[in-house]
Amino acid sequence: VQLQASGGGLVQAGGSLRLSCAASGATSSIGFIGWNRQGPGKQRELIAGVSRGGTTHYADSVKGRFTISGDNAKNTVYLQMNNLKPEDTAVYYCYAEDGRGRIVGYWDQGTLVTVSS
Repeated sequence: VQLQASGGGLVQAGGSLRLSCAASGATSSIGFIGWNRQGPGKQRELIAGVSRGGTTHYADSVKGRFTISGDNAKNTVYLQMNNLKPEDTAVYYCYAEDGRGRIVGYWDQGTLVTVSS
């Protein structure tokens, strides 16, 4: 599975951005797509994910502000980020797991989100 993420950028606090993660290749093997992020001096953390069945997961730090959704026809997962805070500044990565929790794809280049105060 190949993944490509896009949509990062610079935004002021309180603003919004939408990240996209497009999958190609053996997409039928995907059971879950997640977004994690790594901020300056911080460990990488899982912040949101969605299963093929539509079950979503959010970290407490983004709950109520971020929404993850999928478009199966486009093999794309979106992360809508609202009310962004400076602490959301990070490099964001998307990855895919199969139905057994094994990683089958990773966008390791990351996409940078910078939130100014």
